[in-house]
Amino acid sequence: MGNIDTEHNDANSTGRNTPVNSGNPSSVTYGGSTDKTFNETKMESLQSSTGEKDVESTFSASEADVDGGYGWFVCLGIMQDSFHKTMFADNPNALVQLSFVGTLALFCLHALSPVVRISISKFGVRPVIILGTILIAFSLEMAALATQIWHLNLTQGALFGIGVGMTYMPALSMAPQWFTKRRGLALGIIASGSGMGGLVFPFIVTPLNRNMGQTWTYRILGCISLFTNIIECIFIKERVRYPTDRKKILNLQVLKDTNFLLFCIAADLIMFGYFVPLFLLPENATYLGLSDIQGSSCVIVCCAMSFIGRIITGAVADVIGKLNSLIIFSLTTAIACLLIWPFASIFPALMAFSVVFGIGSGTYFVLMSPVTAEILGMDGLQTGLSVLIFANALSTFGPTVATAIEARANAAPFFTFKMFTGACYLAGVSLLMVLKLRINTNIIAKV
Repeated sequence: MGNIDTEHNDANSTGRNTPVNSGNPSSVTYGGSTDKTFNETKMESLQSSTGEKDVESTFSASEADVDGGYGWFVCLGIMQDSFHKTMFADNPNALVQLSFVGTLALFCLHALSPVVRISISKFGVRPVIILGTILIAFSLEMAALATQIWHLNLTQGALFGIGVGMTYMPALSMAPQWFTKRRGLALGIIASGSGMGGLVFPFIVTPLNRNMGQTWTYRILGCISLFTNIIECIFIKERVRYPTDRKKILNLQVLKDTNFLLFCIAADLIMFGYFVPLFLLPENATYLGLSDIQGSSCVIVCCAMSFIGRIITGAVADVIGKLNSLIIFSLTTAIACLLIWPFASIFPALMAFSVVFGIGSGTYFVLMSPVTAEILGMDGLQTGLSVLIFANALSTFGPTVATAIEARANAAPFFTFKMFTGACYLAGVSLLMVLKLRINTNIIAKV
């Protein structure tokens, strides 16, 4: 069976001098078994105890990797912060220029999804992922040799983003092939790995960077990524072969589906606001007179709660419906941004916001694939995900837009950011409600 850990990811720095604002999250981890004899043996034993319908979920979810790709972008954010403080300390524009590295990586990840889709149909999933694995490791090893910011744009930005994109798209499309009854829970467990990666990796990379320097830290990261992705390359497996017919490789008829277009717009609005709190919480904390450690702890709590929240989201989605879950958790996040964050002037209140935001904000990454499958069916899932990921490229500029509005607004510091994030989530939820009613006019129906 196959397992995929994925999330997405994505934003750029707000341009403020925060400890780790340059890296951008996005996530990818997957696996599947190619040992037929072993699989058949384990399937038979599971069927005797759980029943045939639940075998796929039990077998696959039990092997889900908890080390998510979000952690890799956190690592790169830490490295960019290190470059800003050391090698490029004399460059007054270094912070802004370095922030573009993460934006470029995420843009490449999303914008190339149609190309990745075509490549998968032509060559298969495993060759594409193998090439992506090579590019990821190569980009990190080459980033170790960087002496100019444009070197980082080329390696840590473009090459890394392309490599992740070649693993991200296959990961998203493989998961729904292997799960039916418990698809939401399985994807929740898988996506929770991204929160775990963001929680663990800072404690690994920071001492590495401090004790061994930037060059060796990049080299070690490259080796780790190569090792872990080789395991993924071995176990990733298609259950349904991608179509090779030109008309079916990218079936642009999905663009005529009004429900799918509504979902794409709603998803982009939600993603526009997603990364603003993650980037701004440390600086918001120091502005309130709190310590750097307290500010960083808010982000760590967000990651920890995201790990828990994604599992909860998946389990709830199987009970009340995927779209219903996305609406409820996204609305909770919007309320937190509009009614908790603006009044969080002390550490406990800021921590409370971090908890609520962390639990609800990652819902989209868990449910983007199953909701797309619900709207378009399995036949349209591959193209639908390509279009959806491509559209999400616009959301990488969300924090930049928020920063531009903040710079021109006559309001208290950070207030505009808080309203912007809440408004993005609220607008996205409004469109999701329209979508729900278009699918089923019964407000309490499972959708």
